[in-house]
Amino acid sequence: MDEVRFIAAIGALGGGVHEGSMQEALRERPHFIAADAGTTDAGPFALGSGKAAFARDAVKRDLAIVMRTARHAQIPVLIGSVGTAGADIHVDWMMEIVREVIREHAWTLKVAVIRSEQNKPYLQELFSSGRIVPLDPAPHVDAASIDRSARIVGMMGVEPLQEAIRAGVDLVIAGRCSDPALFAAIPIMHGLPEGLAWHAGKVAECGTMVCETSGKGAILGYVRRDEAVIRPVGPGLRCTPQSVAAHSLYENGDPYLHKECSGTLDLSECRFEQLDDVAVRIIGSRFIPAERYTVKLEGAESVGFQSIIVGGVRDPFIIRQLDAWLAKIKAYIAKNVSAVLGNELKPDDYKIVFHIYGRNAVMGPLEPHPESVPQEVGIVVEATAPTQALATKIAQMCRQPLLHAPIDEWKGAITGFACLHNPAEVERGEVFRFSFNHVAMPRTKTEMFRTEFVTIGEAAR
Repeated sequence: MDEVRFIAAIGALGGGVHEGSMQEALRERPHFIAADAGTTDAGPFALGSGKAAFARDAVKRDLAIVMRTARHAQIPVLIGSVGTAGADIHVDWMMEIVREVIREHAWTLKVAVIRSEQNKPYLQELFSSGRIVPLDPAPHVDAASIDRSARIVGMMGVEPLQEAIRAGVDLVIAGRCSDPALFAAIPIMHGLPEGLAWHAGKVAECGTMVCETSGKGAILGYVRRDEAVIRPVGPGLRCTPQSVAAHSLYENGDPYLHKECSGTLDLSECRFEQLDDVAVRIIGSRFIPAERYTVKLEGAESVGFQSIIVGGVRDPFIIRQLDAWLAKIKAYIAKNVSAVLGNELKPDDYKIVFHIYGRNAVMGPLEPHPESVPQEVGIVVEATAPTQALATKIAQMCRQPLLHAPIDEWKGAITGFACLHNPAEVERGEVFRFSFNHVAMPRTKTEMFRTEFVTIGEAAR
């Protein structure tokens, strides 16, 4: 096969697939449609809690559009990292949606369900055998880290996807998955250059973000023997060598080397050319096979429960001495917590953080102008404790000292902090942190992933 064509439906399923652009893209007779449905960009909550970042109705709407488009063209669909984090609970959630869409359209489909959540005893065996190694940076990991984690997933490469496609399925629902793998699997399976296949997948997986200006639409990808072509479909969309090159750098630790399970995408010799008004040609991308196959691990563990207070300060005298003011308040709160909750909490059992918006809340220590004095700042008080009740009690103890903490410039009682909500404290529930940024070295390329084939629909009954 000398060419494989695909549609990248959207960068995140649930974000709003543009049906008109999908239909227009069918004129190029694509061989498959794929869409990423997850990310760690949204943080560890989805993996830890088992919930999704997008609303169920939004995901169902997008999936129905993608599946209708694919049924019209009689081509397969690949959806990866379902439910945001791709754990088993997210796969089950997605399969409920799949069954609803199939039932409502009276279809019969063969579906491959690929699970990527890892069995903890299996991971313990890999760890004790030295087959789990850290990336940079990575948290400390030991056997207890595996047990503490709510869920741990492995990021699959092309191999499980290829097995599913070879079985002749209409739809692949995959757990945690390399984003570019969704688009690289079929071209590589047909013998096309791995470097071009991976590169096309890398720049297409975020949908129209590869364009000069992102907008509603879809992306057509063409993988050929000597080139890959990226073509946007949608009103006002345009790709340029700069936009495609820029997206090639996206989410890379190295500007030229992007690692996958089976090797490394090498962009050091690639070139980008404007093919016509909207499309870009890519040449020279290479793929360097890995000496050892690895699978990236992602885990999330609970750090307790959290309550917050959102408010702001506009007093110029307070703002000029904000750090010292907050330090005094924090010390006062710590003393009060010890006096009131000392029988329930030790100092290491809870945490209070002030996030200062308007100064350095986004950049933190990397803020280039920390000395600038804004007219007002927003302060988010974050109290984390072992239970929700304790977190809320601590947050409640923060409110009064924030409201009335004095400064030398003012005499008598002052109110220097304005709360956004009433009551001031907002309960956030259980919160999580990432517990793994490591790779596992399995004994085979597919042993960490479990595939089930199911036929869903009227004809299957």
